[in-house]
Amino acid sequence: MTEKKKVLICLPTELLAQADAMANEEQKSRSEFIRCAMKLYIRQKHKMEIREKLRRGYEQMAHINTEWAELGLSADEE
Repeated sequence: MTEKKKVLICLPTELLAQADAMANEEQKSRSEFIRCAMKLYIRQKHKMEIREKLRRGYEQMAHINTEWAELGLSADEE
């Protein structure tokens, strides 16, 4: 079993009320609901970081491909 630690967090009253309502709907404890929400946030953050790295990579490759195409055209003209 994974080691667990207790933490104290401060939440706005309305946010806590919404979280409690959703936890009740899903028949989860407040702690379980918050753990799931944190895991989801972390996964989404990682996905966004990967997408950003891919986007930058595609932009770099587009630049490289343009340079190669221009070199190819220059070579064909010579």
